[in-house]
Amino acid sequence: MSLRERRPGRAAEDGEDAAGAPAEPGGSDRWLSLLPWDRFSAWLHCVCVVGFDLELGQAVEVIYPPHSKLTDKEKTNICYLSFPDSNSGCLGDTQFCFRFRQSPGRRVSFCCFLDQLDRDLPVYLKKDPAYYYGYVYFRQVRDKSLKRGYFQKSLVLISKLPYVHLFRTMLKQIAPEYFEKSEAFLEAVCSDVDRWPPPIPGKILHLPVMGIIMKLRIPTYRDKPGTTPVVQNMHQADAQISMALPTVHEVDLFRCFCPVFFHIQMLWELVLLGEPLVVMAPSPSESSETVLALVSCISPLKYCSDFRPYFTIHDSEFKEYTTRTQAPPSVILGVTNPFFAKTLQHWPHIIRIGDLKLPGEVPKQVKVKKLKNLKTLDSKPGVYTSYKPYLNKDEEIVKQLQKGVQQKRPTEAQSVILRRYFLELTESFIIPLERYVASLMPLQKCISPWKSPPQLRQFSQDDFMKTLEKAGPQLTSGLKGDWIGLYRHFLKSPNFDGWFRSRQREMTQKLEALHLEALCNENLVFWSQKHTEVETVDLVLKLKNKLLQADREHLPVKTDTLKKLQTHINDIILALPEDLQDILLKTGTT
Repeated sequence: MSLRERRPGRAAEDGEDAAGAPAEPGGSDRWLSLLPWDRFSAWLHCVCVVGFDLELGQAVEVIYPPHSKLTDKEKTNICYLSFPDSNSGCLGDTQFCFRFRQSPGRRVSFCCFLDQLDRDLPVYLKKDPAYYYGYVYFRQVRDKSLKRGYFQKSLVLISKLPYVHLFRTMLKQIAPEYFEKSEAFLEAVCSDVDRWPPPIPGKILHLPVMGIIMKLRIPTYRDKPGTTPVVQNMHQADAQISMALPTVHEVDLFRCFCPVFFHIQMLWELVLLGEPLVVMAPSPSESSETVLALVSCISPLKYCSDFRPYFTIHDSEFKEYTTRTQAPPSVILGVTNPFFAKTLQHWPHIIRIGDLKLPGEVPKQVKVKKLKNLKTLDSKPGVYTSYKPYLNKDEEIVKQLQKGVQQKRPTEAQSVILRRYFLELTESFIIPLERYVASLMPLQKCISPWKSPPQLRQFSQDDFMKTLEKAGPQLTSGLKGDWIGLYRHFLKSPNFDGWFRSRQREMTQKLEALHLEALCNENLVFWSQKHTEVETVDLVLKLKNKLLQADREHLPVKTDTLKKLQTHINDIILALPEDLQDILLKTGTT
């Protein structure tokens, strides 16, 4: 049984291209009729330039397009998160990313269209309406002509999309040229983005920007976990350069985990359980990549708590996340300021990493360190925690990666091995839960067209635990240990809550769809002839509500079923007196 997301989607008759991509929502006409900057908004919220002013400090110098809306709080967060801490000493060019809360009360009118695209994404790539990502290209070089003696500026892409590799690649292409050419160049870049096709999952997309074409494919929920369809390079007849991106969202997993790879299994457990985690790193690049690697290690499960790839003392949530008056929240923070070594020393799990450079020799075994030994950010790299893993250590993956280092195996290949290891571990853990939750679904024979759809049975922790003896993770994993204890802990975590809510929603929609099909298979006109006008009108209104619900909630119903139900409704109405026909034909059409 695969952990492939089984979100009931529209059937293939709704249209897919040869690569299995869904049909363009609303058709191509919908995309062609968009207003200026609507295409841009599908990919980016805005582009910001953050500079350093001797009197004001960090300040947003440019926001493009000019009509883009950011609250003062959002601008302040962007300002501080777009510059490395002064202690990082990042001379030259540095790339990293951050994540911050969107101010409440604002909703983009274009979102309803983007939501259609969002439905075909794997759950871990779906947009979080409460957060923005910031993708940063920071430059700091000596400049004697400036009072401060340094040129310091960041080009920042603000987006709802977690496509780290795509935007990192894009910034690497445009930022150096922007620092030379300034505003007009930035306007040209944004105009290019406003001509991009929509970010449709499953389609091969060609994204031109300043003479370069990026070719990529956004994953869909239909993809088998752990597989990445190869995007081939194009042969261009003209002068444009083509770049095929192997991924839109993945980071270099092995490079990120290399400093602590003896503890990868323990770190997987901590992320799975939603434990509070701090990554202390020498620069925002290291902190942001490591946090993103941690979040991705439980894929295809979605990490449902908050995570901040780069977090500073100026962040609007600083007090909320560092208070000692309550237990640390379920969040992963990436920090670089030495101040955090003291401020967060009460946190239960701290990862201290050095520079992310691939070693030329096999990393030495590093023991888990006690938290009391972590006093400053200069402490030795390692994992500081008193956590005792539930599962026995998998020595095989460590040996396999060590052998790869000895044989100078490319880091990309090491990352593939590590990603497959995490995927198999997560699947072994979640499959028993998937199997049990599927058993909560009522039998199809219990669905009657004349009664409300039946309810799902309640999740029982005791009943689930009983299933593990014969159908537990031992069927797919050779790892020994306290799996029962791990499940008990997981069932109290935000990740279980998020996963189960998603499954509940899916199965409830499936029940609604089956109920709709049962209605379609009844002779509704014959039924109406045996009942009063009042009862018939009530039936018509209920059926119309069913159609509206199917459209609003995107129920997994075949198009033919919806057409059949609409025909039933029309036939029933036409059998009624004319005065009622006029009223009912107008009702529910808006």
